[in-house]
Amino acid sequence: MSFAPRLVTALLGPLLSTVLLTACVSVGLGSEAPAQAHYLLADTAAPAARRAQPLVPALLLQALPADASADTASLAYSPRANEFAYYQFAQWTERPVRRVPRLLQQRLEARGLAGAVAMVGEPARADWLLTVAVDALHHDVSTLPGQARVALTVELFDRRNRTRVARHQFEASVPTPSANAPAAATALSAALTQTFDALVPWLDTELQRAVAAAAK
Repeated sequence: MSFAPRLVTALLGPLLSTVLLTACVSVGLGSEAPAQAHYLLADTAAPAARRAQPLVPALLLQALPADASADTASLAYSPRANEFAYYQFAQWTERPVRRVPRLLQQRLEARGLAGAVAMVGEPARADWLLTVAVDALHHDVSTLPGQARVALTVELFDRRNRTRVARHQFEASVPTPSANAPAAATALSAALTQTFDALVPWLDTELQRAVAAAAK
């Protein structure tokens, strides 16, 4: 099977356990152990139109401590609120807490909001900082076959005077066609893409407002 929960099935309930187990995808032969599958969390958006001029010379991104479901290579699912388990034979190629900011960096570079977009710790200097916290990234199976849920909180700071100029949380949910790891991984990428689709225009507006206010 493609997954097995690490929590004892008693925590999931007999009905949920039965449906989840029957939703497994067989990747082994005979009595062989299931193969370990690795999934790439991705931004699936088509290339966006690039701004004619950047709003700021440079922008730094900083990843903040994430929800436990995003600070592991395992794919998480949730049978009910505040309860999580992990697909045993499925992993991300990179922990979401690291992968999400990198994908956002690529999206912002493509949009051209800043002349340069770098991660904190890279050899770059900037007056503007965007922090990124992954609040949720899991397969919600409280109602089968479930929803892929992603939530990000971002904060924009003016580093010159150490002030926060904007803060917002972005959330997205995408239905999964089946209750298994492959479907969850695909839907989580789609949900992440939707959060970026909302985040980038918001950041464009807030940067314009902040730059105009700083120029007064």
